[in-house]
Amino acid sequence: MPADRRPPAVFLMGPTAAGKTALACALHERFAVELVSVDSAQVYRGLDIGAAKPDAATLARHPHALLDLRDPAEPYSAADFRADAWQAMREITARGHVPLLVGGTGLYFRALQRGLSALPGADADIRARLAAEAASIGWPALHARLAQRDPAAAARIGPQDAQRIQRALEVIELTGQPLSRLQRGGSGEPFPWRVLKIALLPADRAALHERIARRLDAMLAAGFLDEVRALRARGDLDPELPALRAVGYRQAWEHLAGMTDRATFRERAIFATRQLAKRQITWLRGELDARVIAPDRPAAQTQLVRALQRFLGDSI
Repeated sequence: MPADRRPPAVFLMGPTAAGKTALACALHERFAVELVSVDSAQVYRGLDIGAAKPDAATLARHPHALLDLRDPAEPYSAADFRADAWQAMREITARGHVPLLVGGTGLYFRALQRGLSALPGADADIRARLAAEAASIGWPALHARLAQRDPAAAARIGPQDAQRIQRALEVIELTGQPLSRLQRGGSGEPFPWRVLKIALLPADRAALHERIARRLDAMLAAGFLDEVRALRARGDLDPELPALRAVGYRQAWEHLAGMTDRATFRERAIFATRQLAKRQITWLRGELDARVIAPDRPAAQTQLVRALQRFLGDSI
């Protein structure tokens, strides 16, 4: 077989709170890699504490591309990410370095490597009908319907994620095909990099849940609610915007609106984050060409270093 002459790239993928950033920074210290964020919340300015965005000291030592790209009032799509990531990767490769993409947004990773099939536009009548049904029977009931018609999409969409449930059911009605199948179709455009995929899958789910709770408490101590208060004070944002549907932000917004007390807010935010991690783990297990490493095991960093050494060889 002819040698693959494409430049190398690394995908470091994992669920929320798995320790991706710390491991990526350790690799940045050791290899000629540049870090690219793959996170649908961290693209927004002002979503810092709750999005677990690396702090200023970390970024000074370990810069990340594709942070703070949009105001929270502006939409940002997987297609936008793909275009921005390709540009960032080309620039990194041109500098003689290796792009290391780190994050947990599976749709972004998939769009980046495989492209996105053309999807139908919005249909106002279908959306209005689905919204009316949701008002009557609730979004969890529509999520259950989606689970019957497109189990793969339902597995990565939360039962309260109104916009994504509505869109997935809308696509099914318009095309007769599951959204997940259309998204797998890709653009057919070859990916210009050869990729080492690493899936960080925690060995101890209970320990991950404890880490999620501790991280939320640390966020609260760091001023997460003040961050959301500042977003609310702008007056031009609402909780249905994609930026504010991010896990933690929706629950904080409801709490500050007087809909929940602090204890209930904390419980709901932790539960939502656990559900996100569960969906991310389900997606990662489907990435059959990824090398699996348990980030909660002592040998994780050593395994990562060896994997990169073997993959990169003499390329850098």
